[in-house]
Amino acid sequence: MTTPHYFLPEWIVPSTETLSTDLCIYGATSAGVIAAKTAREKGLNVVLLQPGKFIGGMTSGGLGWTDFGKKHVIGGASRQFYRDVGAEYGLDEEEWLFEPHVAEKVFQSYLNKHQVDLRLCQFLDTVKVENQRIREARMLGGLTVKADYFMDATYEGDLLAKAGVTHHIGREANSVYGETINGVQIRQGHQFTAPVDPYRVEGDPRSGTLPGVRQEDAAVAGSGDSLIQAYNFRMCMTDDPAIRIPWEKPGGYDPDEYELARRWFRHPQQGYNALLLPDEDGETVFPGKFDYLIHKTPNGFFKTDTNNHGPLSSDFIGRNWAWPASDYATREKIFQQHVTYQKGLYWFMANDPEVPENIRKAHHRFGLAGDEFAETGHWPNQIYVREARRMVGDYVLNEHDTQHHRFAEDPVGMGSYQMDSHNCQRIIRDGQVLNEGDVQLKPAGPYPVSYRSIVPKRGECENLAVPVCISASHIAFGSVRMEPVFMVLAESASLAISIAFEGKQPLQDVPYSLLLPLLRETKQILTQEDAKV
Repeated sequence: MTTPHYFLPEWIVPSTETLSTDLCIYGATSAGVIAAKTAREKGLNVVLLQPGKFIGGMTSGGLGWTDFGKKHVIGGASRQFYRDVGAEYGLDEEEWLFEPHVAEKVFQSYLNKHQVDLRLCQFLDTVKVENQRIREARMLGGLTVKADYFMDATYEGDLLAKAGVTHHIGREANSVYGETINGVQIRQGHQFTAPVDPYRVEGDPRSGTLPGVRQEDAAVAGSGDSLIQAYNFRMCMTDDPAIRIPWEKPGGYDPDEYELARRWFRHPQQGYNALLLPDEDGETVFPGKFDYLIHKTPNGFFKTDTNNHGPLSSDFIGRNWAWPASDYATREKIFQQHVTYQKGLYWFMANDPEVPENIRKAHHRFGLAGDEFAETGHWPNQIYVREARRMVGDYVLNEHDTQHHRFAEDPVGMGSYQMDSHNCQRIIRDGQVLNEGDVQLKPAGPYPVSYRSIVPKRGECENLAVPVCISASHIAFGSVRMEPVFMVLAESASLAISIAFEGKQPLQDVPYSLLLPLLRETKQILTQEDAKV
């Protein structure tokens, strides 16, 4: 079975080529593809560089249950994408639940139709900045791209970092922006529902902690740190025997990684039953949290988008802290650690004799979908980078925006999803394991995202747009970090670039009075009133 990878040295494409273009987009995520499509529609020449082999990011990488929040505030090219996905299923309306290969097909059709110059396996090496403008970006293989404007559409913010743009990694203290739910948070969600001992030898702190458990207690609630919410892979599973790929025990399998689960399973009334969900008939159990079910046959076989759920699941809590600022080789190691952990989790749940029989049977019923992700052994090709670097611009989206304490006067899109941070670490308190960092709180309603949140501070870098790693606090980013919003902001960023290109001006100087008509023309939703039209 082919192993998925984030980066391999042999992927590097040797080149002596220098390209000159109007717009260089780094990252063929969903945002990068929509940005390229939009820019081409506005007549700009585009080079789209992807640090990897696949396009579409999480939207085509397993996240088929769309975290849309409020659908009515998703407009423009983002809304059209979901209509085009619906068309692939023979529908005349949007489809928000879809298979990975369908999303990839739609994205590829955009690039083909608009003749976007896509270059795969292009990993950023150096960035040349002069007089507050990026002049060129050089890839590891030697390809150099000179452009009038650049866009960082990656989940990591690698281009903005190499361009010297101010950014942040981790959680701000509540005091930084006057928030209430940022920083360290211990809440009731996704916790062990019965006491679980954290030590290798139960009751003996001298024996050391189990993997992934920190000795120290959490800091003061609301205090800041450098931690980020956990990553995982969004899994496309199936129970269709015609295409189901059984779980395999991975090389490097470490049974100690699942010892917390074994101990939790000893409390059946409070513990492991939380892992099981009834099917439509209320009888057969599904393991974990299946975010969506697609009927594949009249007999009722399904595909899933399986996410993290509960105290111990597919999130590899605390093992991703180094990802945002690491080099590609280090990220590859972290990527493989996540693959091994998550493969091992499903094998453990299906086979370990200490796992209750009903859970083992439920997991045996499912496996990888054999008609998805053929090039990566049917395993998702994109790790879910929920959070990495976040730009610090002139407008920092924060809790005050999500709670309607203020409203941006220059909106380029709207967010609406709950403030959603997965756990950041496992700690010990009173001799028991606690997960820390989970927050799931609804905003006051849909809220506008400022144009100043997708461009650097005035005086830093005047020809760079950042529609993914936007200027937002940790907790506000937990709401805005959804794929439909990334596509909305990417389209708006390309429209702003088209204006700046005509006037040869800094992106910070683009008059909102000129941008607003383009946003209206493309049917972006900027206010609640827009959604009613």
